[in-house]
Amino acid sequence: MPGTLYVVATPLGHLGDLSPRAAELLRTVPVVAAEDTRRTQGLLSAIDAHPRLMSYHAHSTARREDDLLALLEAGNDVALVTDAGTPAISDPGVELVAAARAAGVRVVPIPGPTAVATALSAGGLPGDRYLFLGFLPRKGPERDRLLGRAAGEPWSVVLFEAPGRLVDLLDDLAALCGPERHGVVARELTKVYEELRGGTLAELRAHYDATPPRGEVTFILAGRPEGEATAGPDPALVAAAVREWLASGVSRKDVVRRVADQFGVPRNEAYRLVMTDEG
Repeated sequence: MPGTLYVVATPLGHLGDLSPRAAELLRTVPVVAAEDTRRTQGLLSAIDAHPRLMSYHAHSTARREDDLLALLEAGNDVALVTDAGTPAISDPGVELVAAARAAGVRVVPIPGPTAVATALSAGGLPGDRYLFLGFLPRKGPERDRLLGRAAGEPWSVVLFEAPGRLVDLLDDLAALCGPERHGVVARELTKVYEELRGGTLAELRAHYDATPPRGEVTFILAGRPEGEATAGPDPALVAAAVREWLASGVSRKDVVRRVADQFGVPRNEAYRLVMTDEG
């Protein structure tokens, strides 16, 4: 019989948030697949757990995934953990989970901390319905498309961001939503310097421009108020993308589809933009 792949949530920061079930499993499972083995070793040492540690992260090769599947198929249980929170959420663990399920390996979740639910629970913005977009691309049409989606969403939108790029994110959202749209920055959750700061996009931008943030950042954007129009994508960016695609030989029909899909532009407006472009 194959082993079981356990998907184990670990603390965001405070060790006391590790569930008794998760601690007991980590003490008994023979193998732990970890995003950062050095960081996970500290957690394991704190709970007197001594499994075999194997690295599994965004830059792992297909061979490492094959090695873990071989261990599972040979009857060994494996615990999958990330640096903090729940694996497979904006994390390469989803590929191992999918491969294990495809191979007929039992997958068991061991629930616990997650930055998304933690931020929503204390951020003061509605969490009954929300859109989670994780980390946005740093640039390009896909970033513009997702920013446009976030700006137009009627529900709260949750994003992850690196601290050094938070001000840029706030700038981009303010251009689309208007500077008075509200948001919440949840930083260093459950850690010593935990911060949950709410305000308008303009207020948050001013604060973090003057006081550069540190640590891991979860950002919640308030949903678009009923009846409020959004600025939409930058027309110059749309026009540049249209010209680039046409110049590379993409048919006008396919460019219309790309504009609608990637920038969130209504199909009739995308058609007008493409058909009137002379590039």
